[in-house]
Amino acid sequence: MERTASGHEYKVKDMLQADFGRLEIELAEDQMPALMSCRSVFGPSQPLKGARITGSLHMTIQTAVLIETLTTLGAEVRWCSGNIFSTQDHAAAAIARDSAGVKAEEAYRNTGRLPDPPSTDKAEFQIVLTIIRDGMKTDPKRYHKMKERLVGVSEATTTAVERLYRMQANGTLLFPAINVNDSITQSKFQNLCGCRPSGPDGLMMATDVEIAGKVAVVCGYGDVGKDRAAALKQAGARVILTEIDPICALQALMEGIQVLTLEDVVSEADIFVTATGNRDIITVDHIRKMKNNAIVCNIGRFNNAIDMPGLENFPGVKRFTTNPQTDRWVFPDTESGVIVLAEGRLVNLGRAASHPNLATSCSFTNHAIAQLELWMERHTGKYEKKVYVLPKHLDEKVASLHLGKLGAKLTELSKEHAD
Repeated sequence: MERTASGHEYKVKDMLQADFGRLEIELAEDQMPALMSCRSVFGPSQPLKGARITGSLHMTIQTAVLIETLTTLGAEVRWCSGNIFSTQDHAAAAIARDSAGVKAEEAYRNTGRLPDPPSTDKAEFQIVLTIIRDGMKTDPKRYHKMKERLVGVSEATTTAVERLYRMQANGTLLFPAINVNDSITQSKFQNLCGCRPSGPDGLMMATDVEIAGKVAVVCGYGDVGKDRAAALKQAGARVILTEIDPICALQALMEGIQVLTLEDVVSEADIFVTATGNRDIITVDHIRKMKNNAIVCNIGRFNNAIDMPGLENFPGVKRFTTNPQTDRWVFPDTESGVIVLAEGRLVNLGRAASHPNLATSCSFTNHAIAQLELWMERHTGKYEKKVYVLPKHLDEKVASLHLGKLGAKLTELSKEHAD
């Protein structure tokens, strides 16, 4: 790790990109009115003074606006990028120079320090995990020492929130947690409005493939899957859905989307998109049955929905990089191949695409408010070692802060109507 003149530790690919990053951050601020409102309302009183906040999230221009909102409110912030392909080096450089400590994973890719991104399947990482497991067997509370100074966490991913609720249920949750994911301004705006433009954009820019006329399979019909299916359908694809939930399946049918199993369509479809957040949704056996140059990508959380280890270790398979984050994998016996985007990571947050500023502003404002709540109430006992959601009136406040930017005016109820 290196340090800036102001003392911020950083690991960033190219600090010379900081000026470019600053220009884009200033443009993004104009499209993120709720976060800017937090700065103007709370900034003068410095309510987060003394708080040390660390985040692991895509290090993008939008995230930079969140980081600088937290620092404007008085916090000391350190950030680690959550995805090697979503790291925007100019954003990381600007934040490292001006605002906070940054460890951008892209730096590892480009400084030669590690040949590949860390993976749980690598021998080196397995050694680390083994040491941690053995240590916990010896002393189950070995890694609990820091819990006494942890005020809490805000979380905005479906799978991680489920794990927090599971920890609450079995008594292993060590600190309060605020579930931002189930805020309406997160789930119905970032998950829906945020993914809709960025998914097809990333797919087309990576492959130059026309979506219209193709058969596209979407695995999962949650909020993200609904958005992905709608975007592909709007782009002219014939969409087929795979789903385990009968209610979600019925919703898809009522939208005119056919529901089948992956095995039914694996040899016929042109595009496959996983949107579940679960692992091994598309296995190497599925990939072997796909037509030549079928496109496979993931927009669900994590990077294990597509069986990349199985594909990488298939005997004789060859990998050809045709574009950044675009690989064609060719099998030796058939000489046919599939195109995998972003190594199975989030396709809508790679170099070619990102969440739009306004949709992201909703989610990030919820994070800022959650951090304020946890810090301001840290001594009152309001938040126990449980998972909480932000109240509805704060959800509505976040939404209302964006309306003026979009030229909207709310109708006010008269007393008679309200009664």
